[in-house]
Amino acid sequence: MPKTTLHIKNMVCPRCITAVEDTLKELNIKFTSVKLGEAEVFDDNIDYNLLDRNLKAIGFELINNDDNKIIEIVKTTIINIIHHSDGETLNKNFSKILSDKTKKPYTYISNLFSKKENITIEKYIILQKIEKVKELISYKDLSFSEIAYKLNYSSPAHLSTQFKKIMGCSLSEYKKMNADDRQTLDKV
Repeated sequence: MPKTTLHIKNMVCPRCITAVEDTLKELNIKFTSVKLGEAEVFDDNIDYNLLDRNLKAIGFELINNDDNKIIEIVKTTIINIIHHSDGETLNKNFSKILSDKTKKPYTYISNLFSKKENITIEKYIILQKIEKVKELISYKDLSFSEIAYKLNYSSPAHLSTQFKKIMGCSLSEYKKMNADDRQTLDKV
């Protein structure tokens, strides 16, 4: 039985993986793995229209266009590194990681991403980091210095400057507001 990799839009967390696995099981589609942005399935008489409808019903969708697959790989890789990794990966070079994942030169990926998403990869990374900062502030477990270190900022001042530029308020002001304005990761 031949295997194929399905690329799936809007998968941003472990619960998304579970939801996609459940959908595949409901439709009796045999799979070997499901991870952020993709599922490896046995391509044996799959009704792709039915699968896509069922995925759309829970907020996902199949991606068929190669450029859109690259965009989704970029997004899920960045989300995974920033929101679901041990933090050690943040010390690595994003351009190399993305080139390795997509098997495309970074300049190609960067231009495609900017064209399709109307935002640079670098800005997307910053926005994802800011969402992670907001999450960590809401937990009230870490100091601003610890948050800066965890997200690989060069200093707490760098984090503070970037946060204020994006959010329009300082880290302390945000913490005092007890704001709950976090966005879902697929909307960043």
